[in-house]
Amino acid sequence: MTATATPTVLTARALLLDMDGTLVNSDAVVERIWRRWAERHGLAGDEVMKVVHGRQGHASMAVLLPERPVEQNLADNARMLAEETADTDGVVEIPGASAFLAALRGLPHALVTSADVALSTARMNAAGLPLPQVRITAESVGASKPDPEGFLKGAAELGVAPADCVVFEDSGAGIAAGRAAGMTVVGIGPRAGLHEPDVAVADLTRVRVEAGADGTVRLHIG
Repeated sequence: MTATATPTVLTARALLLDMDGTLVNSDAVVERIWRRWAERHGLAGDEVMKVVHGRQGHASMAVLLPERPVEQNLADNARMLAEETADTDGVVEIPGASAFLAALRGLPHALVTSADVALSTARMNAAGLPLPQVRITAESVGASKPDPEGFLKGAAELGVAPADCVVFEDSGAGIAAGRAAGMTVVGIGPRAGLHEPDVAVADLTRVRVEAGADGTVRLHIG
């Protein structure tokens, strides 16, 4: 990962936060469930894992099995979501996530995740993290990341222009979505640095939040 070499200060009016890989480390569950899925479909697990992070499950299936009917992907995705929601073994917070969310209390921010309501609630609870008041989940959008719809809806819900938002993301699909929305993107963790976010750090311990007197949020990163 190419981490931020020198401290960086960003100013925003709202923050839009991905969940998996950004606030919550759910890699153990994702690996277990998607590698089982790969085996059932005769696909290489390592290749499947390169695709699935950041996307809704049915969107990943559409990439991996392009000839399969959409209806079959949606049904398969529903089964996968139920499995993922029930399996929280190994789900923990990304280092610094709890303090980061505490610092955002009272400041404009939203969760923008490819998980549905049940899965996002289960994982945030398992990691001991509070759910932001504004949440854009799989049910909120018609298109999965890397489409920017989720981030644009998050900005609209908060009443903030896209250009005034900073996105926190870990995956290639999520970083592409944030960029397509016209937002500044902070990459979190080892996956992020491979996809050229505006700034990249190892985890949320490297981010300090400061509320500006003018209603802005200053982010000290690095």
